[in-house]
Amino acid sequence: MIFAILKSIFAPLKFSTMSDNAIRTNPDVILIGAGIMSATLGVILKELQPNITIEIYERLDTAACESSDAWNNAGTGHSAFCELNYTPEAADGSISPKKAISIAESFEVSRQFWAYLVQQNKIVSPEKFIKSVPHLSFVWGEKNVAFLQKRFEALQANPLFKEMDFSTEIAALQEWMPLVMDGRDLSAPMAATKMDIGTDVNFGELTRSMFHYLQSLDGVSMHFNNEVRKLKQRNDGSWRIKVRDLTTNQKRRVYPKFIFIGAGGGSLPLLENANIPEGKGYGGFPVSGQWLRCTNPEVIAKHEAKVYGKASVGAPPMSVPHIDSRMINGEKQLLFGPFAGFSTRFLKNGSYSDLPLSIKPDNIIPMVIAGIKNIPLTKYLIEQVRQKPKDRMNALREYVPNARSKDWKLERAGQRVQVIKKDEKEGGVLEFGTEVITTNDGTLSVLLGASPGASTAVSVMLDVVQKCFKDQINSKEWQSKLKVMIPSFGQELNANPDLLVEVRKSTTETLKLN
Repeated sequence: MIFAILKSIFAPLKFSTMSDNAIRTNPDVILIGAGIMSATLGVILKELQPNITIEIYERLDTAACESSDAWNNAGTGHSAFCELNYTPEAADGSISPKKAISIAESFEVSRQFWAYLVQQNKIVSPEKFIKSVPHLSFVWGEKNVAFLQKRFEALQANPLFKEMDFSTEIAALQEWMPLVMDGRDLSAPMAATKMDIGTDVNFGELTRSMFHYLQSLDGVSMHFNNEVRKLKQRNDGSWRIKVRDLTTNQKRRVYPKFIFIGAGGGSLPLLENANIPEGKGYGGFPVSGQWLRCTNPEVIAKHEAKVYGKASVGAPPMSVPHIDSRMINGEKQLLFGPFAGFSTRFLKNGSYSDLPLSIKPDNIIPMVIAGIKNIPLTKYLIEQVRQKPKDRMNALREYVPNARSKDWKLERAGQRVQVIKKDEKEGGVLEFGTEVITTNDGTLSVLLGASPGASTAVSVMLDVVQKCFKDQINSKEWQSKLKVMIPSFGQELNANPDLLVEVRKSTTETLKLN
């Protein structure tokens, strides 16, 4: 009698705790964050293995709303044609082209992959996401002119940069960038380099095009307004992911074989949540951005180039000043910047508690040490935050001498998180670049860092595939497919000038570039 009564009481309680109404799925792959990196990885994996199942989770209501959006990045097809920070001057005055060559090689890989997608009608209308625009580096002052000439000589000796021009002639500079030269004091030494094969890329449009293609395929599902709340690796090495629909409050429990986290500034909190040994000691320093956008069509029409200068002392690489002709949403734009700022948010649509909550016992020492060793950066950010409209206009007039305040409007740009990681020698270092953390078992890969990320997305994601799909990547089928998607796969274009010419000619035609 007593046993029957107890059974009647506890039975329903047991039932209710076991049922949480969560949707459970078991995809091969989960992509967290609907940006350029996730889109690229998803398409690559689906091309290599059509039957692979993929689920994509994005906390916002559409793809490419954070770093990949056109307004949130420079839109430069980073090829090291104009970015002076990729060729720093060593203490002995020498300039190494190594990093510039690596970035240029990566962008050529991206061009080939995009051209493949266009050729196969997997994405259409390349003119919507990429266009030709000359890439220029512009400096003034004897010391800077000497630096630029040395950089030119170091780069132009390589096939990748063979088409680069250098000039100190006023007439040439006026022809290359009339808006920049108009009203300038012509008595000061100045110089510029020019690459006509530079590009402007709308990474937001490209990202959305790739996701549109992915969604048309069997075995792929996208979930917007869905936030990943928890990641846990189980004893058998598999993963359990908890997801919540921010609109309906519907819970999901997902059990994938492989996870990629490409959530921009949101990647660091998820890395910490995953609690993997490889992620210990990583921290992040958020940097916000702003643009000055030209509102005068007559001024916009006078400029057709991306003109990069030298960064201020202490400035992060993403803050190199440049005056850019852009094409955004079918309209020609003219932007100057970026102006850096400080926010505790890790995402443009993030929370002010992002930075405080990211500080953990394992990363606080590297973060403090990195902060102490980067006092010039801190000083630079403080100065940027304190800037008034007059200060920003003065900065603009160094590149557009006749700029009028009424023709320019301040716009909020994207949010980046500069990576801080442990270092055996230094204690903690600030990383300016694209950092990928992968578990030893290859079940989880996390992208951290900023520029030149989007431009090198294909190369970065191919590295992820090689690390995390080791058995498949060496198969005859995958190797053959990779060479179809990227004709130069496995070869260095800088060491194969004839192949470089062939590849550039083919991608130029397919992508409808000049």
